[in-house]
Amino acid sequence: MKVCFFDIDGTLIASGGAGQRAFAQVFRDRFGVEQISKAIGFAGRSDRAIALDLMAAHDIEPSDENWHAFQDDYLKALPISLAECEGCVLPGVEATIARFAETNHIGMGLLTGNVVRGAQAKLTHYNLWHHFAFGGYGDHHSSRDDIARSAVVAAGEYLKLSPNGDSKFAVIGDTVHDITCARAIGAYAVAVPTGFTSMDELRAAKPDLAVETLEDIDALFEWFES
Repeated sequence: MKVCFFDIDGTLIASGGAGQRAFAQVFRDRFGVEQISKAIGFAGRSDRAIALDLMAAHDIEPSDENWHAFQDDYLKALPISLAECEGCVLPGVEATIARFAETNHIGMGLLTGNVVRGAQAKLTHYNLWHHFAFGGYGDHHSSRDDIARSAVVAAGEYLKLSPNGDSKFAVIGDTVHDITCARAIGAYAVAVPTGFTSMDELRAAKPDLAVETLEDIDALFEWFES
C-alpha cells in the first residue's frame, strides 16, 4: 500500500490569514494581548507549538489549562475568520486529489500542524475535508516530526497496513518543516512554494521533488508506480 500525506495551509489551501486572525482574536479576548508577537513563526509549525510559544512570549503560563482554553476559543473563532477572509483552494489540488482517488492502491491522509477540529473547519470551508479519513494533527505534539510519526500510525490503523514496513509514504508540503518531517518517517518529500517559503529555500532543504504547483505532480505518481 502507498500513502500520500498532505499539509493544509499553503499546500491545499490559502486561507487569507484566517488562522492567524483567529489566533490573534483569542489572545486579545482571553489573554488581553492586544498584538501577538511577530517573532513567533506560524508556517509549518503545530498549533500547539505556536500557542505555547505565544503564551511564553507574552508572560502567560503555557499550561495545559491555558492550552485547552485557547483551543476552545480558537475553534469558535476560526469558522467566523474563515468566512471573513478571502482564501482559495490552491492550483492543482482538486485535480491531484481526483487522480489519487482514481487509484485503489494509494491512500490520502493529512499531516498538518492544525488541531484536528481546526483542520476540519478549514477543509470543510473549502469542501475538501471528505477526501481525508486519517492523518496526523497538532493537538498533542509540538514537534512536526512527532506529528508525522502519529500520521503513519493513523494510516496503518485505517488502511490496515502490513507491519513488515513495505509501505511507501510521501509528504507534500510548502515549508522546510514538511521536508524534515518526511525524512523522520522515511517518506518521499515533495515541496511546493505555494505558501510563504521560496522555491530556493525549499530546494536548499533537498526535497526529492520540487514543483511550482500541484498542477505538475507527474513525478510523484511515477515514483509511487516505480
